[in-house]
Amino acid sequence: MDEVNFRVDKGDKIGLVGRNGAGKTTLTKTLAGELQPSGGRIDRSGEIGYLPQDPRSGNPEDLARTRILDARGLGTLLIGMNKTMLDMASTDAAVSAEAMRKYGNLEERFTALGGYAAEAEAASIASNLSLPDRILDQPLSTLSGGQRRRIELARILFSGADTMLLDEPTNHLDADSVVWLRDYLKSFQGGLIVITHDIALVEETVNKVFYLDGNRQVIDVYNMGWKNYLRQRASDEERRKKERANAEKKASVLQTQAAKFGAKASKAASAHQMVARAEKLLAGLDEVRTVERVAKLRFPEPAPCGKTPLMASNLSKSYGSLEIFTSVDLAIDRGSKVVILGLNGAGKTTLLRMLAGVDKPDTGQIEPGHGLRVGYYAQEHETIDVKRTVLQNMVSSSPSITEMEARRVLGSFLFTGDDGHKLAGVLSGGEKTRLALAMIVVSGANVLLLDEPTNNLDPASRYEILDALANYSGAVVLVSHDEGAVEALNPERVLILPDGVEDHWNADYLDLITLA
Repeated sequence: MDEVNFRVDKGDKIGLVGRNGAGKTTLTKTLAGELQPSGGRIDRSGEIGYLPQDPRSGNPEDLARTRILDARGLGTLLIGMNKTMLDMASTDAAVSAEAMRKYGNLEERFTALGGYAAEAEAASIASNLSLPDRILDQPLSTLSGGQRRRIELARILFSGADTMLLDEPTNHLDADSVVWLRDYLKSFQGGLIVITHDIALVEETVNKVFYLDGNRQVIDVYNMGWKNYLRQRASDEERRKKERANAEKKASVLQTQAAKFGAKASKAASAHQMVARAEKLLAGLDEVRTVERVAKLRFPEPAPCGKTPLMASNLSKSYGSLEIFTSVDLAIDRGSKVVILGLNGAGKTTLLRMLAGVDKPDTGQIEPGHGLRVGYYAQEHETIDVKRTVLQNMVSSSPSITEMEARRVLGSFLFTGDDGHKLAGVLSGGEKTRLALAMIVVSGANVLLLDEPTNNLDPASRYEILDALANYSGAVVLVSHDEGAVEALNPERVLILPDGVEDHWNADYLDLITLA
């Protein structure tokens, strides 16, 4: 991007839109202060609340509740108050007296910051984001990526930030939480910039649209709601095409005539003026956006394998005293299609990680069958080494692949030229999704374990992955809130967590997808 100027005022609710890789995440990181612009300046006033796509902040040993409350400085105070209350019961008079003094000071500060009313407000926000007490009372280190992300979203909404920068805030939210978030953002009085592929959210909340063109890397500003923006953008594109066509026609006539005049010395000056006029006609036009490329995604032809390449029996997992699931059995036959359903926190991601060999179960065992080759797509992109380049990640995912073959596949996923030498850590969420899928493509996997594979994808890229799912002949185990992804898979079976109940798929289960 170059020479970009804009202002976000109180009450501005901006939808930041554009294809994957256009620079949306980079722009929000820069606005939040995590990256520095190459030129120009950013003036900030008030508190900024920033939700990145991959939040990893906070002390992993802190309780989730403490992380949220500390957005207003309350979490650590509350821990101190609870500790001094225990000390107040000490049989040592000196310890008890000191604890009473400390408690008074802590409670005074706690009350001054809104105290108990703020604690109730935080609990309400958490509840609406499907974060029950059992999750709030766990250390951050024990939570899944989706739970950590919802904790960070709750923290920002509770913080009282003057301006919020939210990058895909509906990822990992169930249907009820998404509806609640839309209503919350509609009533938010501050400034808002949101990156999202949730059409309903932008339709209902934004009053201004910033469009980043994937080819030109510039911002077009539309001071209007989403539906009017779509109409205006289509109208702008049509106007640009007509203006360019007319100008090119006139310029062609002038250039043809100039060529004729140029052969005669007496008319050389006129020819020069015609050429200059033709160049001026073309130079004064707005660029017509070229059609943006789309990743051409096809999952691999599965490697040969036995009748049942993957089996699991009596799997269970707990974190401390919290039981996630128990006695789960699963057999993945060659070419079978299975969907895993369950509410947030039921262990869907945990089960996939076990099947992929990333995590170990507390009980039970996983038995690889003859010829098993697993392709694992992790929703938090853990399969990508962020310290390696794009090309190095590709080569490491298939020991037999050559660099030329890797570059060819990367090209079909829109990584061209020097993109292969980029560190994976600087990629946007959508680019990491494309890289992770490209790594699966070269793996020759015959069992795909896919955890929310359509998150962070623009509509065109999402269509490609749905088409690839529909045409893949190997086995698939899918976790997704995306009804379209489940329909494209056309599953035969469903596994419901945390109970581990297995059933034949039927259309009634489709209604549970977004709820789960």
